[in-house]
Amino acid sequence: MNINSPATPSSTTLSSTTPSSTTLSSTTLAPDPRVRVPVLPTRILMQEGPIENAGVLLTNAMGQALVSPGEVCTLRQGASLLLDFGRELHGGLRLTTSQLEPLAPAKLRLRFGESASEAMATPNNEHAVHDMEIDLPPMGAAEFGLTGFRFARIDVLSDATIQLMSAHAMTLMRPLQTVGAFECSDERLNQIWQTGADTVHLCLQDFVWDGPKRDRLVWCGDLHPEVAVVNAVWGELDIVPQSLDWARDSTPLPGWMNGISSYSMWWTIIHRDWFLHHGNRQYLEEQRVYLSNLLPLLLAFGEDEITCGGDNPNASWKFLDWPTQGNDAAVNIGIHALLTMTLEAAAFICDQLNETKLADSSRDLSSRLHAAAPPAIESSKQASALLVLAGLQDATTVNQTVLARDPLRGISTFYGYYVLQARAEAGDYAGAIEVIRQYWGGMLDLGATSFWEHFELEWKQNAGRIDELPNPETIDVHATYGEHCYIGHRHSLCHGWAAGPTAWLSEHVLGIRPLTPGCTRVSIAPQLADLQWARGAFPTPFGPIRVLHERRDGKIHTEIEAPEGVEIVRE
Repeated sequence: MNINSPATPSSTTLSSTTPSSTTLSSTTLAPDPRVRVPVLPTRILMQEGPIENAGVLLTNAMGQALVSPGEVCTLRQGASLLLDFGRELHGGLRLTTSQLEPLAPAKLRLRFGESASEAMATPNNEHAVHDMEIDLPPMGAAEFGLTGFRFARIDVLSDATIQLMSAHAMTLMRPLQTVGAFECSDERLNQIWQTGADTVHLCLQDFVWDGPKRDRLVWCGDLHPEVAVVNAVWGELDIVPQSLDWARDSTPLPGWMNGISSYSMWWTIIHRDWFLHHGNRQYLEEQRVYLSNLLPLLLAFGEDEITCGGDNPNASWKFLDWPTQGNDAAVNIGIHALLTMTLEAAAFICDQLNETKLADSSRDLSSRLHAAAPPAIESSKQASALLVLAGLQDATTVNQTVLARDPLRGISTFYGYYVLQARAEAGDYAGAIEVIRQYWGGMLDLGATSFWEHFELEWKQNAGRIDELPNPETIDVHATYGEHCYIGHRHSLCHGWAAGPTAWLSEHVLGIRPLTPGCTRVSIAPQLADLQWARGAFPTPFGPIRVLHERRDGKIHTEIEAPEGVEIVRE
């Protein structure tokens, strides 16, 4: 087996090109690093009314209008088309026409959907417009929309004859060179790793967003699993510090990032992780002033947490993830654990910055939080997982009593990542891998090409696929399920916080983890569980580490190629 087998290319990976530098005036913003790429529809999922030759739209790559173009799709008033572009995209729709009769703009209704159901209904127009009336010009091309979508529905509203030459999705994406790779003997896991990478790539837009459809915002908690995926797939990308700095600069202290105390904690943890992976000391130094003023607030928060517990007056909105909302005991326990993790990360950063007093204060309070550790809670895998990751409870015990009990229930696409990490801490790699197969794989079974804001395995029962038209004999998953902020079609079917398994598989199955800043020392400890082999690559500042692990004669045999400058520690 070849250690250097090529990585499976991401369906959204584009060639790496950089715009040429130009002299910008004081009123001109920096060039957009994203590139526009047209994508043909893969099928016409629905067509109704007066339509002729609709199949042209699947093959006609011409985006330039012609007076006499040859074959065209002809549509008249009352015509409806539902185009499927085969996978989740970010961008809009470009329509190119020849003649229109009468020779004037025709009125159309255009709807975008992450599912066929959404495009066939009345999509929500928050954060991005997904349902609009448009004027289509004769002998011209026009682009409409900027959102996350897979499906586009066109309805002709005006009394006109439209010669439609082409209907392209015009994607807008960052051109990224994929460095990390993962392949193993289980094709389902391979697909899950790639889908997580595609999900995060779609979220790398103006900043690192939670989702390309909704909310299109920089949420610092969501960033943590997203940045873990960036570290595993692409390595150091400018968009990550740009997003972290945006959160910093838009949050004057004593405010909490995004108005959520835990999100300022995640911001701190991400900086520790980013420095471990990439070793950019200058960038870490740029956080000194903000962090030295944030840490006293976190220390005061921790003092109140010890003395007041759930009545902490400085907590603002106590939030872990949506499924724990309403379970106050779980949220309080989770915040206690997350704060402990944050202070340990802060102490590490302060050591690097020679902020000795803040480092000592962080460690002292972390020790007292350990002494006041709450017990695991059976009603919340999320909070119990954080207790394990903070070192507040025994991993094996919590795994046996909470995490491995009915393991596919009571998790979420966001904090499910930390449940996987806690199960790894307990050495239960087989159990974690099975959760990845069944839970994240369950979304793939329903037609997903990106991972969702939330998911419950029960949704699969008598469910129709999201890439098929709604059927009265099956449950319309997108229209029917969801709660909190993701009810019905408002539910985002591409959410970066759901991509954690991609990072987890690289970290635990390939077994690659940085030990010292900038990956100067890297641990390799593969955990194949029931897999026969796994191979892949992991980005470092010195170049990729490549590994091949094979099970032979009851043992795991490993081959490693590491770039100069990286010391490998075998475990």
